[in-house]
Amino acid sequence: MIVQRRAVTAVLAAGALLWTAGCSSGGGGSPSGEGSTSPSRTSAQSSPSTQATEATPPAKGSVKVVRTVTEDLKTPWGLAPLADGGLLVSSRDEGTITRVDEQTGRKTELGEVPGVSPAGEGGLLGIALSPDYASDHMIYAYFTSASDNRIVRMLYDDKKPAGEQLGAPDTVFKGIPKGVIHNGGRIAFGPDRLLYVGTGESGDGSLSQDKKSLGGKILRLTPEGAPAPGNPFPDSPVYSYGHRNVQGLAWDSKQRLFASEFGQNTWDELNAIKPGDDYGWPNAEGKSSDPKYRNPIAQWRTDDASPSGIAYAEGSIWMAGLKGQRLWRIPLKGTEASAAPQAFLTGEYGRLRTVVSAGGDKLWLVTSNTDGRGHPKQGDDRILELEVS
Repeated sequence: MIVQRRAVTAVLAAGALLWTAGCSSGGGGSPSGEGSTSPSRTSAQSSPSTQATEATPPAKGSVKVVRTVTEDLKTPWGLAPLADGGLLVSSRDEGTITRVDEQTGRKTELGEVPGVSPAGEGGLLGIALSPDYASDHMIYAYFTSASDNRIVRMLYDDKKPAGEQLGAPDTVFKGIPKGVIHNGGRIAFGPDRLLYVGTGESGDGSLSQDKKSLGGKILRLTPEGAPAPGNPFPDSPVYSYGHRNVQGLAWDSKQRLFASEFGQNTWDELNAIKPGDDYGWPNAEGKSSDPKYRNPIAQWRTDDASPSGIAYAEGSIWMAGLKGQRLWRIPLKGTEASAAPQAFLTGEYGRLRTVVSAGGDKLWLVTSNTDGRGHPKQGDDRILELEVS
């Protein structure tokens, strides 16, 4: 079910349709913390000549932990850097959003998001900033309610007392299937200023192949929650399907979209996303010989990954691993991996939930050891600053 708060403006529609045809949207993505943007198009496609002219990163990279930004976080999940300084982090089980001073590590709770019903893998999950955040100060949040998974937006007023800085939530989209497992939850505004949503199939694999279901999909919406102009299926929010549980979204320097998702028992995946394509679940897990399914650009045994957030930096996708307890580097050439994935920080910080570009060769990395599957101890859930190559 889609809640349309108001009609799409003619300007947005025209801009999005031009973008879909391969033109620049004319605006960069918001600093939502979930991807990197620059002028071009968002697509998994790139011509051989384009790939040939793109610089390929070295086969081997490096990771240096610069510092611990803050610690003692409770079930952190989403992360959104603010342009004027500060990091917003959501707590899955507490249902709260907290601002972290990235210089001092000081934490200030904005408030609790009403309607969050945490259970299992559900709760307050991804957050993103409005593409017009500088003027509207809106925070978008994906959360599990008593009946579904939904997306709301809230006014953030940092002039109000701590704990009272979030306005009443305005529901822009609802009806995403919920479950104890596979609630998806990653949201990000793309280079086209439209909202991309990673959903899960809530444990029912049949939903992934059902184009009328919102489960097991990547959705593409206007900021008001309507199906975005130019989507591959008429009047539908569905952008791609055949996913099991999409956990990470990021764009490369050419505005091509990549997504990570959980496999079942065999293969986790990193996919280059092409509008309208079928990524195979539940009929295919990992690479398939069936041409009707789009294969992942990289895959991992589930013990080595269980991927969550991803980010783009220095020519590579960086992927946080939960069960794998490591950070993966996947160097790119166009929409293919240019070398074998490389693991870093294996077992050093436990489960890794979210990784976000901090600009240039820097990343923010969020751990996830208080989510019921890790081994929490004092200071175990933290935000780290990394320097990568």
